[in-house]
Amino acid sequence: MKKQLHLQIRQIGNSRGVVIPKAILEQVGFEDEADLIIEGNRLVLSKPKKNPREGWAEASKAIAEAKEDHLVLGEFMNEGDEDWIW
Repeated sequence: MKKQLHLQIRQIGNSRGVVIPKAILEQVGFEDEADLIIEGNRLVLSKPKKNPREGWAEASKAIAEAKEDHLVLGEFMNEGDEDWIW
């Protein structure tokens, strides 16, 4: 659903900006940050993309603490692996 909202550009310190109403921010799920893209003569705000590995360290610790970190395939050797020094 497309909505159009007319906003005043205001002086904010040495810069200029717009104030986005709280209800609009909540509707699109914005919290503390936004990504800004310039497309021709448009400014497009979007929610920042999360790091795909965010939370992996904590999750791996939890898995290890639950003793669920066993090898799925088990240990196996390839021909010639015994020559490798680790």
